Amino acid sequence: MSWRTVVISNSAKLDYQMGYMVVRRDEILKIHLSEISILIIETTAVSFTAALLNELSKRKIKVIFCDEKRNPSCELVSYYGSHDTSAKIRKQIAWSDDIKKAVWTEIVAEKIRKQAELLEELDKEEGSLLNQYLDELQFGDESNREGHAAKVYFNALFGKSFSRSLENSINAALNYGYGIILSCFTREITANGYITQLGLFHDNMFNQFNLASDLMEPFRPLNDRLVFQMMPEKFEHEEKMNVLKLLQQEVTISVRKEYISNAIKIYTKSVFDALNEGDTSLIRFYSVEL
Repeated sequence: MSWRTVVISNSAKLDYQMGYMVVRRDEILKIHLSEISILIIETTAVSFTAALLNELSKRKIKVIFCDEKRNPSCELVSYYGSHDTSAKIRKQIAWSDDIKKAVWTEIVAEKIRKQAELLEELDKEEGSLLNQYLDELQFGDESNREGHAAKVYFNALFGKSFSRSLENSINAALNYGYGIILSCFTREITANGYITQLGLFHDNMFNQFNLASDLMEPFRPLNDRLVFQMMPEKFEHEEKMNVLKLLQQEVTISVRKEYISNAIKIYTKSVFDALNEGDTSLIRFYSVEL
């Protein structure tokens, strides 16, 4: 099972040789593709061979490209993630509104629950208000308890003056972590044979990752906890490497301890099972041992 997150931060030439990614710089480094879960190209001064890009895609290795500011800007997504992709897409199109709303309700409930747990862990009194929102949650979240909870939650974590629209190091760290989590979900959705554009709740014509945006919601508080612990005054290379450690943390899911990257795989598959079987009890959420 792949487990490594590989980051290329300096000028390099990357090519493929007999199962290995070859990193050519002053020294030559070889990494077997079977070990790589995520490859992050943090600089624009990197060149690839087409052979390597094809092998990375075949092995479903998530490749994230960063812009000139070293922030994630795009990723490599395979056209076909499963041998029965056509059948999976037909199922996806046929999901009823009722089952999509039912699954979305469970996802929102779990997100608010995880936010409340984090606030209670930090002895923030606002945790009780989020639990109240959880009790008030309606089918499909018609009263937008998620939005109300988010405002209370972020103000409790980062102060009353904090806003997600501000340009600061905290939001930079949050966005960087969310971008990595989103990329993990797009990989799993594609690997399972579905398409990322058709979401359950998110339905933005300009967002090609609507479904990943839906599924990732309960995993956001994992990143929030890490950023709260960091409380960065700047967000540069060292801080980015700290955020990347998120995927190597362990959670409990299906009565086993798993790295977060593997928990995403298990959870995503369970959501598809719930949607296809019309049974939200099939969804497997993670838990964190405090």
